[in-house]
Amino acid sequence: MDTITWIVDVTTDLSTNCPQLTEAARMLQNNEVVSFPTETVYGLGANAKNTDAVTKIYQAKGRPSDNPLIVHIADVEQLKEFADMSSAQVAILIERFWPGPLTLVLPCKPGVLSTRVTAGLDTVAVRMPDHPVALELIKRAAIPVAAPSANLSGKPSPTRAEHVAHDLNGRIAGIVDGGPTGVGIESTVISCTGDVPVILRPGGVTKEQLENVIGQVIIDKGIENENEAPLSPGMKYTHYAPEAPLAIVKGNRENIQRLIEQYQKDGRKVGILTTEEYADTYKADVVWACGRRDRLETVAAGLYNSLRSLDEKKLDFIFAEPFPEVGVGRAVMNRLLKAAGHRIIEV
Repeated sequence: MDTITWIVDVTTDLSTNCPQLTEAARMLQNNEVVSFPTETVYGLGANAKNTDAVTKIYQAKGRPSDNPLIVHIADVEQLKEFADMSSAQVAILIERFWPGPLTLVLPCKPGVLSTRVTAGLDTVAVRMPDHPVALELIKRAAIPVAAPSANLSGKPSPTRAEHVAHDLNGRIAGIVDGGPTGVGIESTVISCTGDVPVILRPGGVTKEQLENVIGQVIIDKGIENENEAPLSPGMKYTHYAPEAPLAIVKGNRENIQRLIEQYQKDGRKVGILTTEEYADTYKADVVWACGRRDRLETVAAGLYNSLRSLDEKKLDFIFAEPFPEVGVGRAVMNRLLKAAGHRIIEV
């Protein structure tokens, strides 16, 4: 399969012309799979109503069949067609955080979406992305679009069109290149099906932000304890992993440097993932600064690109410093722990 790439200038008024998006939307209507940018990561979109189209997503990614997909919409009216949004909390969350990096898990109306989207569950995950390309594409397609991240299953999520091409060129119909994404990590997923909302995946909207508008929110125990079964099926799989083994290393930086040197003495090529404040502290084969520790949103924005860039260096091992688990740092550490397979070294 030849994968088409459409380059879209996000600084222009996309609603007035942009034949590239018209062509991409037509492909979605024809049940093909198309990648497009959102404010979080690049998504891999298909017609959420058509099982053949949705199946192509799973095939392209190599995604486990019990891992549900998030449905993306461009207008709240679309949501009324396939989900129950009668909860007052849901209305508040939509008003405050949409469009934006928040996914709501809601009761699903039967017979509208492909059962492959929901993986047979009676709930559906849905969000409205805060990106002009994504919104215009979905609007032109006039269908709900199922879209997980546009990477091979288990690999770091894509934040640039070239990441998508690296993983999926020849496996999908097209890629809409709208430049690098902003938030850099996936949306927060929150279940609104019980009395108290439950965060199933930390992401671009923090627990603190949610509690400021709807009160008590709890975090699924499976997120923070690897011995607990996660409520969200997708969270039980290894994700975001680079090719080289990755470990989170806790301790003072002098001891971390000694650990790097120990691995190098054994003939291994070692990289360290740190931040701008401490990049000069380390001597390793590759020292990679990912944002600033005093601005964790910059770490989130650069995390996946950093993991992919370190992979390009053909390292034998990657060490990563931990980050404070506050605000968006909770999502950063969730992704790092999964990328490391929960491998932690204390020095």
